[in-house]
Amino acid sequence: MIDHTYKWYPIYTRSRAEKKTELELKKKDIIAYLPLRKEEKQWADRKKIVEEPLLKSYLFVYISAKEYAQVLMTHGVSRFIYFSGKIATIPNRQLEDLKLLLANPGDLELIDHELSPGEKVHIKAGPFKGIMAELVSLKSKKSLVLRLQNLGYAIHINTSMAYIEPMK
Repeated sequence: MIDHTYKWYPIYTRSRAEKKTELELKKKDIIAYLPLRKEEKQWADRKKIVEEPLLKSYLFVYISAKEYAQVLMTHGVSRFIYFSGKIATIPNRQLEDLKLLLANPGDLELIDHELSPGEKVHIKAGPFKGIMAELVSLKSKKSLVLRLQNLGYAIHINTSMAYIEPMK
């Protein structure tokens, strides 16, 4: 029996096709939500504020199970996201919370890795680019203490967590 209740489903799109895919879904009268955040981009000759997807290659659709095939046949859609062998659903409340966070972006940062004290890290961008150190502690999402390799000193820096990546 097909479930006719409407729910939010995450879908995976082709790389860098989130906005076009959202338009294609809306042309089919499918409710789609693409969380966007404003980012400043730097080119050689200018700076510009652009809207970038918050979650790369992810889009959310509000459909019932009978519309699965219609979504999958949309240009730009790769697949549904699965969790424990079933198509994942997103509770309405989580999507509303995400919309609320994006309405007041302030210092919103999306970090795709967790860091723990004692972990070796590399700073990949920003004013401290290239530094390799041991993470001593996290004071907040923008404030951390690093122990510089081979020096034995620890320094407290303020930098974006998006600039920090664990060393492999």
